[in-house]
Amino acid sequence: MKIATWNVNGIRKRQAEVQQFIDREQPDVLCLQEIKASPDQLPIWIHDLEGYWCRWHGETGYSGVALHVRHSACPERPAFFHPAFDYEQRIVIVRLPQATFASIYVPNGGKDFPAKMRFLEALDAYAAEFQSASLPLVLCGDMNVARTDRDIHPKERRPGVIGQRDDERALIERILSRDLVDVHRQIDPDNNDLFTWWAPWRNMRQRNIGWRLDHVFASQSLASRATSCTVQREFGTSDHGPVTAVFEL
Repeated sequence: MKIATWNVNGIRKRQAEVQQFIDREQPDVLCLQEIKASPDQLPIWIHDLEGYWCRWHGETGYSGVALHVRHSACPERPAFFHPAFDYEQRIVIVRLPQATFASIYVPNGGKDFPAKMRFLEALDAYAAEFQSASLPLVLCGDMNVARTDRDIHPKERRPGVIGQRDDERALIERILSRDLVDVHRQIDPDNNDLFTWWAPWRNMRQRNIGWRLDHVFASQSLASRATSCTVQREFGTSDHGPVTAVFEL
């Protein structure tokens, strides 16, 4: 089973790239973030992607997430829903036979840091429910937190800056303590150049001076069956690269 997550930084600008990515990768579950569009602003061909059950959850020009499930992974249309702590169209969830999947866009925190922390705390409580019930869960998306200094290029490390703060990182670790595994780091534990976001100036992307903000957190029962997890730094024109994880399910 192939899971992909990508902050597209505007689906209307990146719709052809999303289709190209789908054609090439054929993910079973595709999570998109920062779509910056309402469903009625999308052309029909991407609103109803061929071969996928689709859920778009956004408003004009800001935030927004999407979640798409390949028909072959779920023959009948699944139920998509949003938990009570959703705001600014930042999370969409689907329950499949294999697991529950969430596409998540955590607030950056620059304009309202307490809101970011409340969102992460609610996400932790949500993950704890799955741990208590021994149900498999996969959280995908732009978490807007670099777990450790290792997840930031040395030129970008600034202690106390939002995205690198100790309190944010502590909440991410608490979420992971709910029987979840950082699949990318599990697969590639010794890579000091593993980043998923690059500032769009000074050729930061080409020089790979970035942050690792986009994650696949999976329950241990699923993570133990992960065979690969990669970021495609050179694909697309978003400031984030798509992350793709493969599981033998």
